[in-house]
Amino acid sequence: MRTRRLDLLIVICLSVLLRIAAAVYLGNHVDALPGTADQLSYHTLALRVLGGHGFSFSEDWWPATAAGEPTAHWSYLYTLYLAAVYGLFGPHPLVARLIQAVVVGVGHPLLAYKIAELVFGASPTARTRQDRGLDVTTHVTAALMQEAPDRDRLSVSLLAALVTAIYAYFIYYSGTLMTEPFYIAALLLSIYLVLRLERARTSRPRMALSVGLGVSLAAAVLLRQVFLLMIPLLLLWLLAAARRASGSIRPAVGPAVGSLCICALAILPATIFNYSRFDRFLLLNTNAGFAMFLSNHPFYGTRFVPASEMDGRYREMIPEDLRALSEADLDAELLKRGLRFVIEEPARYLRLSVSRVPLYFNFLPSEDSSTLSNVARTGSFGLFLPLMLVGLARPFLQGHERSRVVRFGVPSAPVVLLYLFVLGYSLIHILSWVQVRYRLPVDAVLVIFGASGLHLVLHWALGLTSGLNDSREGMLKNA
Repeated sequence: MRTRRLDLLIVICLSVLLRIAAAVYLGNHVDALPGTADQLSYHTLALRVLGGHGFSFSEDWWPATAAGEPTAHWSYLYTLYLAAVYGLFGPHPLVARLIQAVVVGVGHPLLAYKIAELVFGASPTARTRQDRGLDVTTHVTAALMQEAPDRDRLSVSLLAALVTAIYAYFIYYSGTLMTEPFYIAALLLSIYLVLRLERARTSRPRMALSVGLGVSLAAAVLLRQVFLLMIPLLLLWLLAAARRASGSIRPAVGPAVGSLCICALAILPATIFNYSRFDRFLLLNTNAGFAMFLSNHPFYGTRFVPASEMDGRYREMIPEDLRALSEADLDAELLKRGLRFVIEEPARYLRLSVSRVPLYFNFLPSEDSSTLSNVARTGSFGLFLPLMLVGLARPFLQGHERSRVVRFGVPSAPVVLLYLFVLGYSLIHILSWVQVRYRLPVDAVLVIFGASGLHLVLHWALGLTSGLNDSREGMLKNA
């Protein structure tokens, strides 16, 4: 255990150092680097808030906000974070970047470790001495066994922390002045607490965990309101898992309702604030309408065009008769029209959504991207994708230690939660707006499967090497 903790500490230190290096590289200025244009908005908005102008811009701003008019398009929570840092240390983006680097440098790999520990706690171990010298098929079969406890030093959980620490995309975005770093941490924390709640058997830990879950859900939603769509999935899984374990959903009802109440109370101030500014109900942010309209416009036909190729044509897509509306009214009207696009042309919408799949899972270098962007994309998702696929398939393969015959089986409930998250979160964006960075929360979960795949490959390789060495020694002795 001491060795495992020391290894984890080393991984976390590596994670922090890499993210600090990225923050220093990005520097004390704010540029629109590939995939990071939003940091210009957050930086500018934070300075406006500090200057006493509230949540507004001094000039016309994306997506259709007039100069001096209130905006709710950007996360209030992250804007206030930047404003607080600038208020304490001056308008120095590097300070905000370094704080993020340390927080997520510790949090991301630690949460990946904890989730993997809960999901793959009984993961396969290396080959025993009695199994050495067997053929390749038997080595793979034995590595797939999930009956032995994971006592080996190179565990799935430690590998999950390590892969998270060195994942190029996470390092790149950790220092950007955007919601992604904190959002992914809040998202992983929510998944971890749901998994812990499923295992809690008494009321006292359930109460503490439900409070923590409510806070983490609120943080995720206040950073990116799209997470609202994932909350029902997490809580429904919790209820289903409770019913499967005890025959009743009653043990999970209290924690589910409690966490929802805390999340709702956290959102309420933003809703009241929005009503005072726009004189209409607006739950949190003005994102959904713009995303639905601009991503499904007939302009695309059946092939989605990524933002990097649009050259600012989004504003032209908004009808002239709507541009005089407030941001909240405009968002509501665009949502109606975006849904109408889907209802009136469902076949086109389906084909358009399918065309977004390759863009969402893109990992190949592109001539249109910078060298930094290509390295980050290919050196993260592209590098680990084969291992992620192996890890995704692994829970379906179960075997018996004596017969060493692999059969298809049903994954455990915790693994199912991760599957549901990956599928649900991916569908939300594939059916609406796609950018590679929108996949990062999915990557954070896929990394855990990638660690499982890496664990299998390493133990197969180590077992095969041990078998070959033992066979060679046997041959020498016989000779």
